[in-house]
Amino acid sequence: MLRNYLKVAFRNLVRHKGYSSINIGGLAVGMAVAMLIGLWIYDELSYNTYHQHYDRIAQVMQHQTSNGHVGTQQAIPAPLETELRKKYGTNFKRLAMATWQSDRILSFGDKKVMRSGNYMGADMPEILSLTMLKGSRDGLKETNTVLLSASTAKSLFGTADPMGKTINIDGKADVRVTGVYEDLPFNTEFRDLTFIAPWELFVSTQPWVKRSRDENQWGNNSFQLFVQIADNVDMETVSSRIKDSKWNNVDAEDKKYKAEMFLQPMSDWRLYSSWEEGAKTGGYIQYVRLFAIVGVFVLLLACINFMNLSTARSEKRAKEVGIRKAVGSIRSQIVNQFFSESFLVVFFAFVGAILLILVLLPWFNDVADKRITFPWTKAPFWLTSLCFILITGLLAGSYPALYLSSFQPVKVLKGTFKVGSWAAVPRKVLVVVQFTVSITLIIGTVIVYRQIQHTKNRPLGYDGNGVVMMQMLSPAFYGKYEVLKTELTNAGVIQEMAESSSPMTGVWSNNSGFSWQGKDPSLDADFSTIWVTHDFGKTVGWQFKEGRDFSRKFSTDSSGLIINEAAVKFMGIKNPLGTVIQWGAKEDPRTEYFTIIGVIKDVLAESPYEPVKQAFYFLDYENVNWIMLKLNPNRSVSESMAVVEATFKKHIPSAPFDYKFADEEFGKKFASEERIGKLAGGFAVLAILISCLGLFGLASFTAEQRTKEIGVRKVLGASVLNLWGLLSKDFVVLVIISCLIASPIAYYYLSDWLADYEYRTDLSWWIFVASGLGAMLITLLTVSYQSVKAALMNPIKSLRSE
Repeated sequence: MLRNYLKVAFRNLVRHKGYSSINIGGLAVGMAVAMLIGLWIYDELSYNTYHQHYDRIAQVMQHQTSNGHVGTQQAIPAPLETELRKKYGTNFKRLAMATWQSDRILSFGDKKVMRSGNYMGADMPEILSLTMLKGSRDGLKETNTVLLSASTAKSLFGTADPMGKTINIDGKADVRVTGVYEDLPFNTEFRDLTFIAPWELFVSTQPWVKRSRDENQWGNNSFQLFVQIADNVDMETVSSRIKDSKWNNVDAEDKKYKAEMFLQPMSDWRLYSSWEEGAKTGGYIQYVRLFAIVGVFVLLLACINFMNLSTARSEKRAKEVGIRKAVGSIRSQIVNQFFSESFLVVFFAFVGAILLILVLLPWFNDVADKRITFPWTKAPFWLTSLCFILITGLLAGSYPALYLSSFQPVKVLKGTFKVGSWAAVPRKVLVVVQFTVSITLIIGTVIVYRQIQHTKNRPLGYDGNGVVMMQMLSPAFYGKYEVLKTELTNAGVIQEMAESSSPMTGVWSNNSGFSWQGKDPSLDADFSTIWVTHDFGKTVGWQFKEGRDFSRKFSTDSSGLIINEAAVKFMGIKNPLGTVIQWGAKEDPRTEYFTIIGVIKDVLAESPYEPVKQAFYFLDYENVNWIMLKLNPNRSVSESMAVVEATFKKHIPSAPFDYKFADEEFGKKFASEERIGKLAGGFAVLAILISCLGLFGLASFTAEQRTKEIGVRKVLGASVLNLWGLLSKDFVVLVIISCLIASPIAYYYLSDWLADYEYRTDLSWWIFVASGLGAMLITLLTVSYQSVKAALMNPIKSLRSE
């Protein structure tokens, strides 16, 4: 019986090639989108699960209250590790301090490579459950050692055995290779961790870190701490126990910050990373939920097409149903017949979807920043796919099967069966659903794009065009400023050169302890602090509101201070120039005094979606880590950079030449939103395509059903334009209804999404109107072919009786 059902189903598909192509094509696109989104969601939900103790790993973080607002941060003080080991040791199986992951220079003989790595505690390889290819996870227990990833080891040593060989890090420390681990997968927070050096090595080579730990500087939040909790406790219990571990040790001055320590589980690092006023507000999980909904709805659109086209052909198949019932078929057999057709279509669509995925996957990975591969060998995928086919087949075939099998044979065979006007109502409802989803996606895509553009157009407070940034990773950089600047200037490839303690696209230091005349005693004065050299302002083109730049003409500028507009507002001073800023307590001999000499427009260095923080710029040639170059705009960039590279290699041969353009680095801050926008836009296009396929099919059947009516109207004088309007009117009305439904839905959810951004665009009325008009234009273009074709038909042929 099943074989017969499938044979009849296949013959029906072949007999109606156009209808079958639309059905299979629409379902294939819908299934491909749903499956791509499913693979993306699986990748997101499995983030960090590579690590064996995934559910017991956490990062120690803290909430700090400042000026009535609670901020959440990953940075913690160095003495915290000792405190947790001494007083809360039974709660933890392993603890590991860590610096912030960054690029460093690894050298072996004449071979030098730039790699991203970290200084971490000896327990970290066990916490991360690294897969060791050579050596063991205990390789960091000696101070001058290092663990390398397989790719880094290959870059440095080729095919030679790296074990026991000595390499140098940043020209500061020689370390012995004690292990090689498998490169970490792309979907882990540590995917770029290409080497690990001991935390104790970092402490021994950085005096300020040693002081921070040994002198119990609880106010210096500059480090990270990762833990693996003990097997007999749960995450929330341990988190509550360590809550006051910092508060109990800080001095009276720091107690005003009300620090509360807590554990952020590794399972939440990716999906629940956003905090507001000390409360978790979500994170990437909102995009997972969003695209899960999109995937379901896009697949639903494709199923709606199948239902619509199947029921639209009901009159053509009425006699078939009538004859089958007359010769003894029961309703369940007819239902099974239509379900067989449905499953056959879904199967062909599934094959088409896989082909589409194979074509689209490289583009999808590029847009989504993923490394997803098609899971050919994974049984769970094929089991899920089987369930997917069954569910889609049932979803797409249920309404047509139940509807078409309900026809009464007596009426059908007498010729008195008519579908009736009400039979079209479900189809119209389904079309409205289709375009409601499509228009909502269009509006969402436009808003995401506008939000990105709105933020990109935000004033930077400096000119990043042609500004090159180079991090001074090696001691070899220091002391070369004058010779580099002289040679590059004489070569005509730069206009200015300067140094700073932070890149233009970030702030690496924040400090408190500042006071000034008239300061509110209750105000927690925390500022971004950046050290720069004399020509920094000229190099980056910052813009002055008041006062002047640092100048070599004034020896007093060594104690001069430039502040931004946000600092003026934060400090509440009307005439900032000449104001003296005290840094430290009066009784402390290390206290310094600075005089404000200039006020600049806010420099947007951190998140483009947040307000600029109050900032102080100090003149200093020692606490600098970055070189800034302003390229000559009259020379080509490639030509200039070739000269810059040759000059740097000449004077600093021990370090690889590595640089970043300030404008490109700033652009990376929009990467997440741009990915979401591109994905949403791609899915919106596919949703429209699926909807249009359905409209095209419905328009063709509508025109076919009204062939004689069109012929009569043409005989009576109706023009082609009249007939086009007649056939298109119903579809336009449905799209208008869809617009009226989609607009408030989109407004509600997009308002909620935009609320997460302090600096955001508005939801202008024209976006909703333009999206609706766009959908209407697409609808008219889709149905016009069939409408015009029907209107141009010779009425002699359409009115002829067979």
